[in-house]
Amino acid sequence: MRRTALLSGVAGLVIAVDWLRFEEPRSAGGRPFALVVLAIAPALVRPLRARLCAVALAAFLAVCVAFSAAPLHIGRAGVRFERGFLDFYDYRLPFDPRELHRMHQVVLIAIFAFTLAVALAVGARRAVPAVIAFLVGAGWPATLLAGGSELGRGVVILAVALLLLAGLTERPSRLAVGAAAMVIFGAFALSSSAAVAKNAFLDWQQWDFYTRPQKPVSVRYVWDANYNGVRFPKKVTTVLSIEAPRRPMYWRATVLDSFDGTRWREHLSRSAPAEPRAILPSGVEDHSKWIRQDVTVRALEDNHLVGASIPVAYNISEPAVPAGDGIVTVVDGLHRDQRYSIWSFPARPTPAQLVRVPAVYPHALTQSGRELELAGRMNAPPFATPRREQRMFSLLTGRLQPYAELYDRARAVAGQTRSPYAAAVALERWFRVTGGFTYSEQPGTTPGLPPLVGFVVDTRTGYCQHFAGAMALMLRLLGIPARVAAGFVPGHYSDGTWTVTDHDAHTWVEAWFPHYGWLPFDPTPGRGRLSGSYSSTSLGFNPTAAAKLLAGVVKGGEVFGGGAPAIVGHDDRIRTPRSAADVPVRGLDVPAPAEHHTPSLPLFLLVLATGVAAVIVLLKLARRKVRYLTRDPRRIASACAQELAEFLHDQRVPSSRAATLHELGETISERFGVDADPFARAAAAARYGPQADAPAAAGRARVELRELKRKLRRGIFVLDRARGLVSVRSLGLG
Repeated sequence: MRRTALLSGVAGLVIAVDWLRFEEPRSAGGRPFALVVLAIAPALVRPLRARLCAVALAAFLAVCVAFSAAPLHIGRAGVRFERGFLDFYDYRLPFDPRELHRMHQVVLIAIFAFTLAVALAVGARRAVPAVIAFLVGAGWPATLLAGGSELGRGVVILAVALLLLAGLTERPSRLAVGAAAMVIFGAFALSSSAAVAKNAFLDWQQWDFYTRPQKPVSVRYVWDANYNGVRFPKKVTTVLSIEAPRRPMYWRATVLDSFDGTRWREHLSRSAPAEPRAILPSGVEDHSKWIRQDVTVRALEDNHLVGASIPVAYNISEPAVPAGDGIVTVVDGLHRDQRYSIWSFPARPTPAQLVRVPAVYPHALTQSGRELELAGRMNAPPFATPRREQRMFSLLTGRLQPYAELYDRARAVAGQTRSPYAAAVALERWFRVTGGFTYSEQPGTTPGLPPLVGFVVDTRTGYCQHFAGAMALMLRLLGIPARVAAGFVPGHYSDGTWTVTDHDAHTWVEAWFPHYGWLPFDPTPGRGRLSGSYSSTSLGFNPTAAAKLLAGVVKGGEVFGGGAPAIVGHDDRIRTPRSAADVPVRGLDVPAPAEHHTPSLPLFLLVLATGVAAVIVLLKLARRKVRYLTRDPRRIASACAQELAEFLHDQRVPSSRAATLHELGETISERFGVDADPFARAAAAARYGPQADAPAAAGRARVELRELKRKLRRGIFVLDRARGLVSVRSLGLG
């Protein structure tokens, strides 16, 4: 019982740690480890009927703990589990458990289920099922998320598998336990060594179940909003490779700046603004603050240059046309393996700076057709202007009448404040955390209501286009210039290159602030992480500090507790930088990033199983060699007898360590029809014969043993021989 608890506890701890790596920040409380204990308990119960009852009771209690569900409402857990499980294929890991409760619940259930499987196999003393359950339970989550010491993690998994094998023999081999301990020590030594380039060994996050080379395909996007549901293809396709700094940035293709009363649309043909300099952020002329990206098109069929927000300059050999708002369109479209460079200026204000920004907007933004337009050339009054509420309700009539409820909801969330930043971050936080919204790629609709109104006031279920479209519209209703940005979340970073796939397609919100220009916000729960510290989606965002900061400016609401490259401004004019010494000329030949081939999960399991098998074989061989390190012929005879007994034991032929040579010979003759008398006579002479003749007899015994094992192998099916080679049954005889 103590052995069962110890082995299951070690395996359960590793499983729990690997699954909890999906969460950032790590969830507080001891529920994961309480579930580990709960999973181990049934394995300690005997007899079998009582154990089955204990399993049922433990599973019931685990569901109650994981889903925080009362026993009478336990039936709802199945639906919550299914939706949480599917969320793993909608969101990039790690996720925030405070936002994605169902995914956190699935993690808890996975910890319980895999630990229970291992514990039951350990309790039944079934080594192979225990190891398989552990390898899947700990190895699967390890392949889904990169970070930390991948090499150390892989070796620890191997070490625990060896401990399970060593511990589930009739008598644990000291040599096996010692070897497993050495593997664990080596894991930590290698993982902490600066001389080991860990990421060069393993690239966990990109492992895929499907590894057959795919046919070249291209992915095309219609950037205009669509609220009828989306479906990502099962096979992930790389659309872009971007050489850029490691700091995660959203890759923007275009903006949807026109709201037609129902949906957001791209509108690139409008006239240039009258006051472009008033729109640009302060410091944009400082080239030292620009961030360069070298982009290689892999499988994207589009005519937009994709770059980090906000693009300010570009360099491409093909004819391209600036379309305003940092957007550039390629005349003939992008093609596979095309390369270009683009520069971005990321404003990096702090929440303390933004909260003091007044609601003062240039005419270039407030004029008809710009970022305060609601529909039909009707503009919302700017934020915090006198008699604004009366003017808004006079506008929200006719076809805009359904949006009056959206405006009421926006005011309730933002509260009474003269800080547009406070209103923006309150709305973002409301959509992501406190508003009760859920992510779904196939959401329902509300008959009789426009899609975004039904999403906010009724279903509260949608995907990124619902969240971004609703927040941008609510910001406009509050008088804050806003629009929807379309493109991709950062993707996966490795060796200086971001790999962006079709599954990374995304929309978010851009709101304009004096001095800082257009700043991104992301209201979609769990769908991405912005790098700006001012956004609640940033890992650097401090909710407690932000709440204290905003509490002083908000009353009510739901504030949470070829030559020089062209510079793309927010107009249609092309400006040339004062000095282009640090900016390459057109026609720059950016080297294509090397193709990155990563192993699949089945390959990982195969390699891990091969490693376990190799260690078992080496342990047996080492123990056998150690026994023969003597000149005493009697001890050599005993070693021969033990080697033969272990061979029979691995072939599932009952034998005992205390079996006599005569008994071993009879067993071999009965089961295999092979004459073992020559070996038995030589071994008996070495062990019991005259001292003078014993050395020669010991030599004959070893020769006869080799010949006897050769004859035995000929009569054993090849799969049985392979199974015996890696069997751990004989380790219990040591």
